[in-house]
Amino acid sequence: MSHTTELPTPNLGLSPEEAAAQFARLQEKLVPLWKSIQAMNQDEQTIVIVPSMNIDTEFTNTELQAYEERFLFLLLLLRQPRARIIYVTSQQINPAIIDYYLDLLPGVIASHARKRLYTIAPLDASSRPLSLKLLERPALIAQIKALIPNPDRAHLVPYNTTQLERDLALALGIPMYGADPKYFPLGTKSGCRRIFAEVGVPHPLGMENLQSIGKVKAAIERMRRQKPAIRQVLIKLNEGVSGEGNALVNLEGLPEAGSTAESAALAERLRAMQFELAGQDYENYARKLVERGGVVEERIMGTDFRSPSVQLRATPLGKVEILSTHDQVLGGPSGQSYIGCRFPANTEYAPLITREAAKVAQRLAQEGVLGRFALDFVVVRNEAGEWEVYAIEINLRKGGTTHPFLTLQFLTDGHYDPETGIFTTPQGEQKCFVASDHEGSASFRAFTPDDLFDIVARHNLHFDMARQKGVVLHMLAAIGTHGSLGLTAVGNTHEEASALYQKAVQVLHAEADAALKR
Repeated sequence: MSHTTELPTPNLGLSPEEAAAQFARLQEKLVPLWKSIQAMNQDEQTIVIVPSMNIDTEFTNTELQAYEERFLFLLLLLRQPRARIIYVTSQQINPAIIDYYLDLLPGVIASHARKRLYTIAPLDASSRPLSLKLLERPALIAQIKALIPNPDRAHLVPYNTTQLERDLALALGIPMYGADPKYFPLGTKSGCRRIFAEVGVPHPLGMENLQSIGKVKAAIERMRRQKPAIRQVLIKLNEGVSGEGNALVNLEGLPEAGSTAESAALAERLRAMQFELAGQDYENYARKLVERGGVVEERIMGTDFRSPSVQLRATPLGKVEILSTHDQVLGGPSGQSYIGCRFPANTEYAPLITREAAKVAQRLAQEGVLGRFALDFVVVRNEAGEWEVYAIEINLRKGGTTHPFLTLQFLTDGHYDPETGIFTTPQGEQKCFVASDHEGSASFRAFTPDDLFDIVARHNLHFDMARQKGVVLHMLAAIGTHGSLGLTAVGNTHEEASALYQKAVQVLHAEADAALKR
């Protein structure tokens, strides 16, 4: 195990009230900047991308670097001839990976784009948030500021928005395109349930703001009295991500609700709960519940279970826009971990979930939330064969569906119509994709990023700008250590995209086997 010496905690020299007021003034700069960008007048702009991860998941340094590189698709913004990008990662990015993305740029000379790209790295391999690594290094902050010719024409693009990202925006003197961290409670599991109830969006039976196993147990007893037929419940930590804060409790076969035997039997079931995060145990989970709080809710079960999501944004002008829908691909011990997605979501229920998502989005915009966010749903068929919709959570951050969708949008200039649930290019072609951040095998460690580029080219898998079909790779920093990478396969139909994805995976396995036999 390596040991690192902590640097002094960053201090901006501002009281909480002063910091909040100064940040609010910075955010006002987004209004004229947004109007200019929307007008497509090609004024200069500088985009500072800091994909800092501040979540309850332990990453190795290569996994962290891969996640920080997950948003390299934003380099496609360099197709705007006066755009400058400053992209920050913990470690330096492999130049071949940068070349790969710049070569995808439609209608732009790659060498011209490269002159407008600046990569910054603190060379800090620790698992701490990238924003903190920057704040600890005033000289690096000064270097980034020196690369911004006009702070009034610049903004910060983070992954998630905590106080660290707010303080980074303050240190750089530029606004942040993302939700002010003061709205963080709205995106917790308890905050989600409160918002759903207030705007009348259907959501599972449950209770929120629970801060001990004892309170969870009492909540389940109350839920069983309301609905004795409940078979399973989910306990969710307020700040869990990708299902990793979830635990499944089986209620089948318990004594009758309200009976004297129920309490002891339920306590045993809680001891035997099934955790979604590998390596989690009862004592540690109970401790996290006390620290963060959480919710318990009925696990929705039924015929033809699906887990779609809706991506939206609230603009600096106060307008809410529905951007896309996806069907999530779930896995893990109890099927609650995000693995990947298919775009767009099934058109049978896409309009249903966008209608409910719009209610929540309007409420969030009224609160003052800014930037991209997503709502997760589950849908099941009822006895009449109709889809029933349940809202599950709000993600006030970018997520696993953000990068594949924006990659498709930037490459094709297409548009998603929330009324029809269809994505169409300017040429009138429909587009679909299948994407995952979690494709891999131990044998893939035989590859370098250059090997991957060669393989997709030789097998005619590389995204073809003329046909607007093919595979786009991402998260390549982890290939050598973990044998993992991300894939987005674009086709004109769901079937074509799925077939292309499967072909890419089969080719990679075959090439890895061949390489290891040499």
